[in-house]
Formats: sequence, C-alpha cells, structure tokens
Amino acid sequence: MLHYLTVPVTTFQQNASLVWCDSTLAAAVIDPGGDLPLLLAEAARLQLRLEQIWLTHAHIDHAGGAGELAQQLGVPIVGPHPADQFWIDGLPQQSAMFNFPPAQSFTPTRWLDDGDTVQIGDETLHVRHCPGHTPGHVVFHAPQIERCFVGDVLFAGSIGRTDFPQGNHQDLIDSIVQRLWPMGDATVFIPGHGPESSFGRERRSNPYVGGT
Repeated sequence: MLHYLTVPVTTFQQNASLVWCDSTLAAAVIDPGGDLPLLLAEAARLQLRLEQIWLTHAHIDHAGGAGELAQQLGVPIVGPHPADQFWIDGLPQQSAMFNFPPAQSFTPTRWLDDGDTVQIGDETLHVRHCPGHTPGHVVFHAPQIERCFVGDVLFAGSIGRTDFPQGNHQDLIDSIVQRLWPMGDATVFIPGHGPESSFGRERRSNPYVGGT
C-alpha cells in the first residue's frame, strides 16, 4: 500500500510530502522546497529509503531544495513538465527575491507529461498536466488510495494564483474541471499549502470552482 506524510517546509509552510511503498520502504519526496534536514529526519524516523524527488512545479517554495537534495542523495529529479524550465532556470533569482537560502538551478532527470506514470517500490501514481498556476504544473494521482498531490492548482476553499509569469486563469480552471474532477468526488487532495480537502467538497463549496 502507498503511504504518505505531509511535512510543511519553508517560511511559506509549503506541504512537502514523503510518499512510500509499505512493502519495500522505497520513498519519494514531493516538492522539497527547503528545510532538507527536517525532511531527511522524518524519512530516517520512518526508516525510508529516499530514491526519487518528484516536482509538481518549479516555484521556489516547492523546488528550492531539489537540486541540493538530488546531489546529496544521488537521486533523480522527476518532473515537472518542461514548460516550467524557465522557472527552474530562475531558482537562484527566486531564492534571493523571497529571502530563501540560495537555490540551485538544474535540469530534471526526467520531464513529465500528461498521462505519464511514476513508480516508487511496488506503487504507481498517474501524472496529469495541470497548467495555469505555472505552465508546467503537474499533479500526482494515487487512485489506489484515492489521493492526489495537487501542488498549487487547488486549495481547500481557494485556487492557485495565476498572476505570475505565464500563469493563466482559464487554463487553471480548465485543469481543475477537466483533469481533477474526473478523479472522483471521494478523492482527497493534498495541496501545496493548507489542509487537505476532497474534490467533492470543493465542487460543492469552493467559491472559485464550486458548481463546475
């Protein structure tokens, strides 16, 4: 079975997630934006083998620690979609702008696209390309446990910002309605910030996409 633990990191309280296969203890970390000692301590506490880094998108609070962690552990960076390369290239500038520790730019070991899969141990997750917040944003869907790691596409009671370079509000709405909602009302999502919610709850009550 797939398990996960959400670990808020950085001053932005971004929800990094450790995800692992319970039969092998192989693990990936989704969006290690910073506070790497904390993430590594949690992985050690759970006796996990961190084997991959998965990125939903390349804003500093999600990707700021990815380059350093990949070098430290010798593991691949998987994702996001190549449309976010300009955000990756700008990570050093992003870190200075938001007073983060210096961040490294990098080229992911593997880019992701809509319909791809990622695997950790015996567990497979499905990738959907969900542009809008950034053009290369992806989400990781684990239908076997009815969970989806959505980054900054959707939040409990809100949606992702689209006022950043190459953000697009209509693309974001289309991503939510066409890519997330079909995963089912019972699917619980882990957002990049704040508490979990379900797609059904947000379809009913979210002021930005409720009723869609």
